[in-house]
Amino acid sequence: MMAETENTTVLEEAPVETPAPPEEPAKPREGWLTSLQSLCGTVCIALFVITFLVQAFQIPSESMQSTLLVGDYLLVDKVEFAPSARWLPLPYERIQRGDIIVFKYPVDPNLHFVKRVIGLPGDRIRLVRGHVIVDGQWLKEDYTQFKSAAPDPFRDFFPNTRGVTPLSHPSFVWLNEFPQWVRNGDLVVPEGHYFVLGDNRNDSSDSRYWGFVPRENIIGRPLMIYFSVGQAPATAQAALAANDKIDSLTGRIASWPSSIRWKRTFRFVK
Repeated sequence: MMAETENTTVLEEAPVETPAPPEEPAKPREGWLTSLQSLCGTVCIALFVITFLVQAFQIPSESMQSTLLVGDYLLVDKVEFAPSARWLPLPYERIQRGDIIVFKYPVDPNLHFVKRVIGLPGDRIRLVRGHVIVDGQWLKEDYTQFKSAAPDPFRDFFPNTRGVTPLSHPSFVWLNEFPQWVRNGDLVVPEGHYFVLGDNRNDSSDSRYWGFVPRENIIGRPLMIYFSVGQAPATAQAALAANDKIDSLTGRIASWPSSIRWKRTFRFVK
């Protein structure tokens, strides 16, 4: 007797392909808004840095030579000597004798000056032949420069009024005011003010000529020379003078490598 065997066929179902979702069209507006937000964020950060942290300045005169030269471009630290308002949790430093500061010119606050602090509040200051005596002691100044200049009793033997006329003095108000701060031949620096001088002692418009710097006028201290450019060589200047305006512009650009002071670039100010 024969057994019957069933042939069972198993059918495998073919996998069902899931259709891909349709691609969404690009949204140019969202890309534009993203770029705008990124730009605004960058601008806000830059404004914060410039307003509260650092600021760029250029040296226009020889009053701080040879510490700072005409054509030096500075980054000024606005945090270290910031006012006492504790809006930013950073350690503020006290201004010390010998610090270089950038400040609003007391005679015209729209202008900015850079000088070295010589007298602190309460100090007794006197100059003899341009050299400083503080509280009866000669001040050691390795940074000063004395270019040859005609004798000037007011400049070199401050405080005094010898050889000074209102027409030759940049601040007639200070000329009348400073004698009230003189005690036994010394100038006494009042509270909340500073006496500043230029390192180029014979060629500097400083506290001798226009008075003390109020604490609130101080912006900060030079941190770094990030760029420095001097005059082009004499041969290049002659060529520039001889050419027309277009050639002159080309010549100025071409003369830049020879006028850039590479050794002063990215140098910290002391």
